[in-house]
Amino acid sequence: MDKQRPIRAWPIYFGLETEFGIAVRENAEVDVVEESIHLVRAAAQLGSPNLWDYTREDPHRDARGFRAKELRQDGDEANFFSQDRQRPYSFEEIKSDFVLRNGARFYNDHTHPEYSTPECSTLLDLVAQDKAGERILEECARAASRKRNHTVCLYKNNTDFGGHSYGCHENYLIPRMIPWDRIVEGMMAFLVTRQIFGGAGKLGWEKEDQGLVGGFQISQRADFFTELVGIDTMNRRPLINTRDEPHANPKLYRRFHVIVGDSNLSEYATWLKVGTTALVLEALQYDRVPRRFFLADPLYAHRSISRDQSDRWEVDLAHSGMTTAAELQNEYADWVSRYVDLDHPEKRAVWKSWKETVELLQSDPDSLRDRLDWVAKRALLESFREEQKLSWDDPWLQSVDLEYHLLDRERGLYYALESAGEISRISREEDIYRAIQQPPSASRAYVRGKCIQKFARDLVNVQWDYIAIRWQGHTYRVELSSAFPGVDLEHYCEVIDRAQLVSDVIEELKLEPISG
Repeated sequence: MDKQRPIRAWPIYFGLETEFGIAVRENAEVDVVEESIHLVRAAAQLGSPNLWDYTREDPHRDARGFRAKELRQDGDEANFFSQDRQRPYSFEEIKSDFVLRNGARFYNDHTHPEYSTPECSTLLDLVAQDKAGERILEECARAASRKRNHTVCLYKNNTDFGGHSYGCHENYLIPRMIPWDRIVEGMMAFLVTRQIFGGAGKLGWEKEDQGLVGGFQISQRADFFTELVGIDTMNRRPLINTRDEPHANPKLYRRFHVIVGDSNLSEYATWLKVGTTALVLEALQYDRVPRRFFLADPLYAHRSISRDQSDRWEVDLAHSGMTTAAELQNEYADWVSRYVDLDHPEKRAVWKSWKETVELLQSDPDSLRDRLDWVAKRALLESFREEQKLSWDDPWLQSVDLEYHLLDRERGLYYALESAGEISRISREEDIYRAIQQPPSASRAYVRGKCIQKFARDLVNVQWDYIAIRWQGHTYRVELSSAFPGVDLEHYCEVIDRAQLVSDVIEELKLEPISG
């Protein structure tokens, strides 16, 4: 297996699915679906086959023990497909669903290009793979711009400032044995208050299909959530999403699908956001959170924390008066320390940074401008506003906000701060370059990525939990649903490394044909 920095695996797999905003600089009325199709198809230059298998996906399966007959978003999906039939492309060309050599998935999700990192078992891998996605999409935007003869712009943000939001979803593969109601109870207040270090910041407040009012807020996504618990992701968005689609052995695992988070450019914010969430989920294997963590009105708290420009972030508790988001996060950290192995180096680093960040948020939030997106952006906007003598509702500030998220290392304002040394880093450049080309080693994504690199011509279908290969007229399936850190995964990786032909994989894994 390829060597990289030795980091101990977590007992939880994690990954990110990020939708990117897309626009054309020369034409505000551009067909964004058309642009997204051409942008994703630029990834074909990476030698990535269009092989994704949709038959194993079922977003209607609900963690509460049933299958939803319909979702609110089904109507939107039907409208998109109806519009797509009018286009001069096949379904495969429209979706352009590529599996990349690093084990990631990159496809057109209707009006947005979406990049899904490979599954990672360390935060270092996850941050590097997330940044690799930025670099890959940036290069695809350049290629699409050359081909289309106009400037394709990508934004790693969550709103078009016109009442529409697109997501950055987090996925955590956790043991099925954790009771679902314990997860809901334990994660509700945590996710609502986590925005104080995970928010990307946004100018203005908005609702679905309505424009901007108000000043600056912490979260890009808080305006768009209306339910406590539910399965939808595009309409009636819930704080706790109940999609039960583990892409693994469903008897052993569940995937906790988090949709409330913002898209972060800051590596530190991504690292802390995902790391603390994984720590809480691990602790929930052993106990419930105390009742004193319960919020009186989580939906109201979610929005009020984001919009509180005093940086106090006070919330009402269900059973014991009031507290603040920072105090509650500090209590979560103390509770986690009772159950999680903090001798694990990466877990210990996350936990210490969690405590330190919360302390600074209580005493001096502006000191975190080198680590947290919302603080860095607010400082940038405030400086520009004072220099130009603008009010908070000036449209000029909105354009500055948007340029913070521009996925262009030569023009994006976040990257300008980074290149000036004003942003803390987690990844080294060599980590990111490696993540563009190689999958994470301590993950089943290693098998997927290496199969793409070595046997792309022999692949039939790919999914998160299997790879279908064709050899001498027969189809064989490499099942990855149970290939997690341990003996099985190590064996699979060793086989893939040794194999010169796809027949070597079939022989060593003793695969039987599933069809002729």
